Amino acid sequence: MTDALHPLDAALAFTAGADGALAGRTSPAYWNMVGPFGGITAAQLLKAALDHPARIGEPVAQTVNFCAPIAEGDFVIRVKEVRSGRSVQHFYAELVQGETIAASATMVFARRSPTWGHHTAAMPEAPPPADVPVLTKKPPLAWLGAYEFRYVSGLPIMASEAFPEPQSAKSLIWVADQPPRPLDHVALASLCDVFIVRVFQVRGLRTPAGTVSMTSYFHASTEELARQGTRPLLARVDSTRFGDQFHDQQAELWSDEGKLLATTTQVVWFRE
Repeated sequence: MTDALHPLDAALAFTAGADGALAGRTSPAYWNMVGPFGGITAAQLLKAALDHPARIGEPVAQTVNFCAPIAEGDFVIRVKEVRSGRSVQHFYAELVQGETIAASATMVFARRSPTWGHHTAAMPEAPPPADVPVLTKKPPLAWLGAYEFRYVSGLPIMASEAFPEPQSAKSLIWVADQPPRPLDHVALASLCDVFIVRVFQVRGLRTPAGTVSMTSYFHASTEELARQGTRPLLARVDSTRFGDQFHDQQAELWSDEGKLLATTTQVVWFRE
């Protein structure tokens, strides 16, 4: 008897084709309002590059462009090795449904080696996760059930009308995969998109919105992520400008030992 696959690993299960393309399927566990949660798409594209036979080293950076709505059902991911040096490697990937490129990504991998280091950023102050209650009241979106949220501050409050004055875009959250799963780069790629889009929080009103492009930088090695295990990460998010249908969003994800594991930024489209 074997244990069932974790929902994340099930979502990352591909079948290789004769042409090298990888066939996959959208996951009901990570479904959002009108398509998959963007973080799972980022994880799928990263996993496809990790599985490439020519891949060297570990993920350092990923940019995902969400080009078209992803429909429920089958898709194909095609990965191309763009250029490889002795220690740094570039990949391009496309997630395709029919004739439509629904998402594309560029990714950088590298063979990390010891050098001088300096950790200038400071972990935000927060009580330990055990002292912060788990969020139990969530909107009825499947992907929210794939994570455990413990809001230290900045819990989004939705209303029937927009707030008279914009609220803070900041949130500080302890977050972890649910059910628990040891941290690795594909899980971290997905966690980089785990924040409710900031326009909802700032206005207190749900409007049509979606991430257009997201870039994530992975500062931690495979070994460092493994040390984190299944314990929650501390995630901090903020935005700086809203208007003309777009807003930005920046976030940091920290280990519970105070190490910055990833930084990420994205641009979000929204409509009145």
